[in-house]
Amino acid sequence: MKFELFWLVMTAILTGLLWIPYILDRMAMRGIMGTLANPGPRDKPHSGWAARLYFAHQNTVENLVVFAVLVLVLNESDYSTSTTEAAAAVFFWSRLAYVVVYTLGIPVLRTIAFLVGFGAQAVLALTILRVI
Repeated sequence: MKFELFWLVMTAILTGLLWIPYILDRMAMRGIMGTLANPGPRDKPHSGWAARLYFAHQNTVENLVVFAVLVLVLNESDYSTSTTEAAAAVFFWSRLAYVVVYTLGIPVLRTIAFLVGFGAQAVLALTILRVI
């Protein structure tokens, strides 16, 4: 497996697991039946950290789509360099950092982590377009 694909799989696994903590918070806040019920406007809200994790999860899903397309195009082109490998790893670690700092409510670091991940995606895209 190419290194870029490894980091794509790791990012997919991270994204696939992010719902668990905020659902556990929902169970703690609303109980089992409240968690199983359809959401409604009168539901007790999540804890602040869980609400932030929910939004971090949504953002991670959105970015996974872009990252996956870029990595799969590189893979289909049978193109891999130390730069694309590094960019894929940086993307994963930036997403993990983003989720952690967003959940903890650290706004400046959240933005920096997001921009680092975006930069990694830009490197992959520019490599595909043979700009770098």
